[in-house]
Amino acid sequence: MTTTAETRATGSDFAELSRRINAAGLLRRRPAYYAARLTGVALALIGGWTAFFLVGASWWTLAVAVFLAVVFAQTALVAHDLAHRQVFRTNKPSARAGLIAGNLAIGMSYGYWMDKHTKHHANPNHDDLDPDVGPGVLVWNAENARGLIAKYQAYLFFPLLTLLGLSLKKDSVRALRNGTVKRPVLEGTLLAVHIVAYLAALALVLSPLQALAFLVVHQAVFGVYLGMTFAPNHKGMPHPDGTEDYLRKQVLTSRNVRGGWLVDTALGGLNYQIEHHLFPAMPTPNLRKAQPVVQRYCAEIGVPYEMTSLTESYAQALRHLHEVGADLRGN
Repeated sequence: MTTTAETRATGSDFAELSRRINAAGLLRRRPAYYAARLTGVALALIGGWTAFFLVGASWWTLAVAVFLAVVFAQTALVAHDLAHRQVFRTNKPSARAGLIAGNLAIGMSYGYWMDKHTKHHANPNHDDLDPDVGPGVLVWNAENARGLIAKYQAYLFFPLLTLLGLSLKKDSVRALRNGTVKRPVLEGTLLAVHIVAYLAALALVLSPLQALAFLVVHQAVFGVYLGMTFAPNHKGMPHPDGTEDYLRKQVLTSRNVRGGWLVDTALGGLNYQIEHHLFPAMPTPNLRKAQPVVQRYCAEIGVPYEMTSLTESYAQALRHLHEVGADLRGN
């Protein structure tokens, strides 16, 4: 029998972990799970828009806006799994379903997001190579901190998330125009259908003031929810220096969030961020089973494994944002 030390001497630490994960059958497809999940999300989306038309020109439509915001976020999480080929084995059906979920259902370019997210997975938390931590409205590196927003960004974090949904639409259109999306005509057409149908529904069913309120509430709650599914995962974690191997690059920059089935559902399995980054194609329901395997192995080889509560994960991210702006505040 080969020991872990012998395996590391002849291969990589990740090779041994991958062997254990494969032996446990945790990379096998879960078609029944995804059939149920995709059906559930599709029915919720249809039900939400049906409720919108049935409620009609009433201020109760704002409750529908909140419901649809949650469903939009869950649809985005489905698109995430499709992009990682967790649902289908090959690219063609994954891409087709991703275009329906992303461009048509929620108004976000699937191609743009997949390109951005692939770069993130390749170099998580890398100041120059990870687009999720590059200079933007929020700044995650003190060297790039400047301006009033960076000065108080920890206090502005959640208010700014209300604009995330609109920001994704703006970035999607920009990506379609600058040629970074492989199929700009198809993606642009589907995105245009979503935007026109969305605005037409609001204009035809609601009064102008109700339509504006619906749009604000729907997009704001969608942005906050979507941002809260990704914020706990890497924000405030170490930034790599480029010398790490694959396993350490993924584990040391990621954070898991403890919780039961409610947290698993709300975050779409992204609370098992370490396992997801190590094995992006692993089906979501298998991540919980892989977690103790990965944690034990990290303990064996002396690699820190970060796991905390949901509230503490946000606290760590906010503390990091606050520290980044410290020099601007003079403290």
